[in-house]
Amino acid sequence: MLRIHQLIQTGKYPNAFCLARELEVSTKTVYRDVEFMRDRLELPLEYDGSRLGYHYSQEVGAFPTLQITEGELFALLVAEKALQQYRGTNFEKPLMSAFKKMAASLPDTVSLHLADWEQTISFRTSAEPILDLEIFDALAKATAQRRQIVLTYRKPGRPDTERRTVDPYHLANINGEWFLFGFDDLRQDLRTFVPARIRAVEETGKHFVCPPRFSLDQRLRDSFGVHSGHGEFEIRIQFNEIVADYIREKKWHPSQRLSELEDGGVELFLKLSSLVEIQRWVLGWGGNAVVRHPPELAASVRLAAERILTSSSSRELSKNSAK
Repeated sequence: MLRIHQLIQTGKYPNAFCLARELEVSTKTVYRDVEFMRDRLELPLEYDGSRLGYHYSQEVGAFPTLQITEGELFALLVAEKALQQYRGTNFEKPLMSAFKKMAASLPDTVSLHLADWEQTISFRTSAEPILDLEIFDALAKATAQRRQIVLTYRKPGRPDTERRTVDPYHLANINGEWFLFGFDDLRQDLRTFVPARIRAVEETGKHFVCPPRFSLDQRLRDSFGVHSGHGEFEIRIQFNEIVADYIREKKWHPSQRLSELEDGGVELFLKLSSLVEIQRWVLGWGGNAVVRHPPELAASVRLAAERILTSSSSRELSKNSAK
């Protein structure tokens, strides 16, 4: 549209055919953009039948640019910093390209008083997802266009792959990890797939209709991450004073409640439908957390900890024997 504006400003009365050839697009695209310029950008754009081309009926200065406040610009700069966490990954090139296009549409002069911007804000991630950009792009397009696909998929812990016919409903980034939620034709149920484990994506040529009852928020409402179950568990975990502040400083789940303990610790209450992810999370606190309820969660954490001890002891014995 900026190029259309520039060509009209030359006074040569370009028509849709000429503009389409110049811009290497269809005339339909030109008509759509001209309509947008006239109706949405409120440019005095008219067609002159005698000159067989478009012109401005009134004087027009600069092409309308994106209006942005100082606060919005600051937020945009923070977003640019956030993109840096993807440097060195397959996402870097398309993300930076998109950001530059947005930045190019800003007004020529915007004032922002922020000393030493490069030294004020940064983003770091402890682990970056390893993804094939072509596969991710195919998943995103199939999801957006409601096209059925066949995945060559590898389950965790298994070297072999299997083919799964899937209706991709939704792609979501949850806690820094990507997940695909879709209807699995073989299982006849909604399943969660990890894009990093997908080896290939093929389209079946069929389209699907996403059921109106599907809601990712509803599906994950009672999960501690992405794993949903059919249970109803009242979780109660006590954290000692060493890690209590870390618990207080975050909202771990929509259902959470906190209760202060006399010794400086804190007790966390949750309502979940599955114990799979909460068990791993408790183990990550390295003995600074104690499960008080339910008994099956306490038992599974105890068993996992015993396995860790047994494994460590076995390795130590092997080392001593080797010496």
